[in-house]
Amino acid sequence: GDMSGDVFGNGMLLSRHIKLVAAFDHRHVFLDPNPDPEKSFVERERLFNLPRSSWADYDASLISPGGGVFPRSAKAIAISPEMRRVLAISDESLPPSDLIRALLKAPVDLLYNGGIGTYVKASTQSHAEVGDRASDAVRVDGRELRCKVVAEGGNLGFTQLGRIEFALQGGLINTDAIDNSAGVDCSDHEVNIKILLNGIVAAGDMTEKQRNELLAEMTDEVGELVLRDNYLQTGTLAVAEAGSLHLVDWEARQIRSLEKSGRLNRGIEFLPSDETLAERKLARRGLTSPEHAVLLAYSKMALYDELLASDLPDDPYVAPALIEYFPRPLREAYREAMAGHALKREIIATTLANLVPNRVGSLFVARLREETGASAPQILRAFLLVRETFDLDQIWERIDALDAKVPTGVQIGMTIEAARLAFAATHWVLRHRRALAEIRAEVARLKPVIEALGKDLERLLSPPERAAYLASRDGLVREGVPAELAARVAALEAMNAALDIADVSTALGRGVDTVAGVYFALDETLDFSWLRKQILALPTDSHYQIMARAAIREDVRARQRALAGRVLEHSPKLKAVDALYKAWEAAQSGVLEHTRQVLADLKSAKSVDLAMLSVALRELRGLG
Repeated sequence: GDMSGDVFGNGMLLSRHIKLVAAFDHRHVFLDPNPDPEKSFVERERLFNLPRSSWADYDASLISPGGGVFPRSAKAIAISPEMRRVLAISDESLPPSDLIRALLKAPVDLLYNGGIGTYVKASTQSHAEVGDRASDAVRVDGRELRCKVVAEGGNLGFTQLGRIEFALQGGLINTDAIDNSAGVDCSDHEVNIKILLNGIVAAGDMTEKQRNELLAEMTDEVGELVLRDNYLQTGTLAVAEAGSLHLVDWEARQIRSLEKSGRLNRGIEFLPSDETLAERKLARRGLTSPEHAVLLAYSKMALYDELLASDLPDDPYVAPALIEYFPRPLREAYREAMAGHALKREIIATTLANLVPNRVGSLFVARLREETGASAPQILRAFLLVRETFDLDQIWERIDALDAKVPTGVQIGMTIEAARLAFAATHWVLRHRRALAEIRAEVARLKPVIEALGKDLERLLSPPERAAYLASRDGLVREGVPAELAARVAALEAMNAALDIADVSTALGRGVDTVAGVYFALDETLDFSWLRKQILALPTDSHYQIMARAAIREDVRARQRALAGRVLEHSPKLKAVDALYKAWEAAQSGVLEHTRQVLADLKSAKSVDLAMLSVALRELRGLG
């Protein structure tokens, strides 16, 4: 690209710290081997504001030694030592097309595409397959790139297979649809805002002039809303790639499901075959980010259609999704008018179809549907209940606020922990509250108990669980995570039990402290904590092993919940946890002793498999 172009020009003015070492368009090749970031920024800005500028207008005195601007019409271009060093080549002279190929393959931080043409393909593709003859002479293969990151401001700069090839060798790349989706998002906001305002103008509550002035005033905030959408979308791709190895089987099932429904053509979208996915799994590799981007898009579209066809967009609980879609001035002045928006249901369905994949991944709904049999609207209702009950929005926002303050891997790890809680808790709601009619009423019932448990969690945990919690918390603090957030994230694993504790507390009318004390005491006295660790260690080489592991994990959790209730019901007048447990223990006579012996035998084994865990669960079912 060049500075007269909207995409390239604006892109190269986003930071004063860019060191633009090379660029090309259809007219020139620009090389500045060691640019001064500030001076070159000012010069790029001048060219951006100069009508119909080209690289030939760049002030040659500002270009570092060995650089220059060269016409693509030249037969050959002399390559200075400085140029050879920055491009990591040895040639002393090259035709312009070969120089551009060297430029594309340079070992730089960022390759930014802001122009027209397809410049990168896969090594398995011919130039004819690409369908852009004008760029055949300069096109390179994805595996030849030596940059760290690719940003696709323009469309079709890479073939999809070229992206995948680059990603498989460790390059960081999404897709053009992801990298430049803000433009489409912005247009959507503009159209929906104009629909709202046109109705207000037609009703006589605003003049045309006032409408136009208000549109101009809201430009920056619309930009912020759009950037937020895109921040979350690219964030979920980063999390997906980090956890992809452990979810390959689910990814394969999601692809097959979308194919079966007629939505997705795997071949057209260049998604890997089941055989290729199996090979990647053996190589400890899942989907690449460009492949995740495709799966994310199709998952969102499928979810949107299901939600729109349901009554969820009409639920008063989700009405804020419509309000928050619009800029603040409209929320404050025209909230009532929004209720009559012609695309009200579509906006709400779109917002919800983005919310879930962006925060907890594109497989969240598919996995819960398969494990519980629930529909997408039922899953969304359960998720919305969990999100508010556990204050997940606040946790996510505080994790996001740590950008450039803690390592990205730490942020991704915390995000995955929050997603695990969201999944487990949503799973619980679908098992125990499938017919969830009033989300707000259920939040009001559960949230106070969850909050009370969270505040006193460290004291209530069993010694092994407390040690694990403290180790996790302290590890996050060492990475630079604020102490309060570190404590909340470290507590997420233990908070998986919160809904069981809340339910038992409400059902029996017992204080949350007492219920939690009994529940967590079982972690140690009946080895529930040890059982959960063994379940996590079970092999997950096939989909059915994954499902079996999930099933026994659910059974163990249900048994711990039931036993906590039995202990409490056995002595309704006792409050002290030790006294409650001892009274129940005395009533179990030889049954409890036999169960403990079986568990001790299992713990002494060198390895534990699913059959052995099933025996342990049978023994625990014998307690009453």
